[in-house]
Amino acid sequence: MDSAMIQIVSAPPLPQEDLRWIQSQTAPLWEEMRGQSLFLAGGTGFFGCWLLESFCHINRVIGLNARVTVLTRNPEAFLAKCRHLTDDPAIVFIPGDIRDFRFPAGDFPYVIHAATETSTGSSAEAQHNLLGSITGGTERLLQFASAHGTRKFLLASSGAVYGPQPAQISHLPETYSGAPDPLAVASAYGEGKRLAELLCAIYGSRYGIECKIARCWAFSGPHLPIDRHFAIGNFIGDALAGRPIRLNGDGTPRRSYLYASDLAIWLWTMLFRAPPLIPINVGSDSDVSILELARMVAASLNPGIAIEAGRPASPGVPASRYVPSVARAQELLGLRQTISLEEGICRTADWLRGVNDR
Repeated sequence: MDSAMIQIVSAPPLPQEDLRWIQSQTAPLWEEMRGQSLFLAGGTGFFGCWLLESFCHINRVIGLNARVTVLTRNPEAFLAKCRHLTDDPAIVFIPGDIRDFRFPAGDFPYVIHAATETSTGSSAEAQHNLLGSITGGTERLLQFASAHGTRKFLLASSGAVYGPQPAQISHLPETYSGAPDPLAVASAYGEGKRLAELLCAIYGSRYGIECKIARCWAFSGPHLPIDRHFAIGNFIGDALAGRPIRLNGDGTPRRSYLYASDLAIWLWTMLFRAPPLIPINVGSDSDVSILELARMVAASLNPGIAIEAGRPASPGVPASRYVPSVARAQELLGLRQTISLEEGICRTADWLRGVNDR
């Protein structure tokens, strides 16, 4: 399969199997949203596509008569990509930048902030813009929430708020008090998310908004880019294109991946049920090395394909880790991983093949 053949132009709907599973696992949550309005920022990204499409599926199937207003820079471009959502009467798109968008009229009891640029370049200027987008966008959305009857506000934060994970800690809990280096330009994303959480605490206390903090880690699934800085997406793209799977480093870092249907279940559950201002890790605690991940992708999708490491491993150097503890999610909300990493890889690849068939 040529690499040009799997570039996303018009995306198919999410798998019905996944949408039905999200519905079944969140069924008790939705009654409070009957006839209500949701505001979704970042509704056209990876997180947003899963939240938007699962909302529309559930809204239609159980007759919620709820509505979602989606903030996006370019509604036309999104609808060209996701044409199956064009005629859904529950969706209203408004164009704008999260830092200065015009407030739509009406009350929005529920707001989800899933808008974040995770990679805009490594220059100081790019990192400055990233920091401004995260903090300015979060405050603008909280200003909107405080003026439009919002009761529950969900922030998609990040595991980056903890800074580098110590080698002796296998799974980072929410109680870990580490942080990014505030003097490192590359810390803009993690520090921005820390400030976003602080803004939620300030506005939540001032205006009585229940702000829920989802510290999100790494994921797989349809809509994840296959040509960016996401290792699992790149590896799947390589395998489908028949290229060698290329590792940028030595393959020793350890990561974990939650499939996106579980991600959606966790985020919807948090919006409705999580206690305010209690951060909860959202991710998988089943970790693999990057080399093991590459081998798993190859074995699942294209057995025998070459795997090329960027450099040899350095003897005696501890492997870096980026793996959450999810004990709090399990204990507070009964959340768990239901789709294995291998199954998530296969489902992602099957969806990408469907893109090629359109």
